[in-house]
Amino acid sequence: MLQKSIKKSAVLDYSGTHSLFARINCYRNLSNFAVGCLLSRVSQQVVTLYRKSAFTLAETLIVMGIIGVVAALTLPNLNSSTGEKEKVAKVKKIYQNLQDAYGRATAVYGPIEEWCNSNGILSEKRLGERITEFMKVSKVCDGTKGCFSDNSGDESGKSSAFNEGTYYKCILADGTSIAFDTGYGTRFGTFWIDIDGPNKGAAALANDIFAFYIHDNNIQTGELFPFGDTYPDDECPKYKEEACTDWVIKHGNMDYLKTDSSGKCKNSSIILDGVSNTTCK
Repeated sequence: MLQKSIKKSAVLDYSGTHSLFARINCYRNLSNFAVGCLLSRVSQQVVTLYRKSAFTLAETLIVMGIIGVVAALTLPNLNSSTGEKEKVAKVKKIYQNLQDAYGRATAVYGPIEEWCNSNGILSEKRLGERITEFMKVSKVCDGTKGCFSDNSGDESGKSSAFNEGTYYKCILADGTSIAFDTGYGTRFGTFWIDIDGPNKGAAALANDIFAFYIHDNNIQTGELFPFGDTYPDDECPKYKEEACTDWVIKHGNMDYLKTDSSGKCKNSSIILDGVSNTTCK
């Protein structure tokens, strides 16, 4: 009887070492089970969320198609705008460079009227050499071809006029072509500029070719101006010739190329007049 009581007490005694290990194993099993359940539940939710957020093949193709259509509509205008801004920047830069070179030349050789010979004639060669002495020149084409495209015309509209005339021609280090001319009665000299140089094919006035000149009169003798500064404000959009050089300098755009012969913008009712309306936008 005493032995049975002792055995029963031993079984019910939880204060021993064996009981402690038993409890630890129990808790460990319970915690592992809980963590396993939790991880399983989380993984199921992640998979469900991923499935809900993913696109089907059809949806992806539709989105790509829409992006393609939008790009096709906007990229041509973007490229055109970028090209125009680049041309405007080139015209303004060459104007600044010409003014600087001309100022340096007059500081060394005196006023331009003193550059003429005893008969009062200023040759293209002397004009070109004295101006380009203060510019970075990569090539001179005095009396020869190579500095202008064979498809470039002056204000007479004659193709390859710069290659056939007596112009003093050169190409600057940045690729810009210049032809110097002194054949006008009210100008000491005219500077014809092809902002793209000879390597980009045909060039046209107000698009690739722009002009500057030095006055020869009692009011503005010896000053350098862009063509069009003394013309009526609406001369450029109506005729789109060398007069548009002044338009580019003043207004910073080439919207005159987007107008008809009356100066009316092709895609709107705006008429460019150089005063109240200077852009088609």
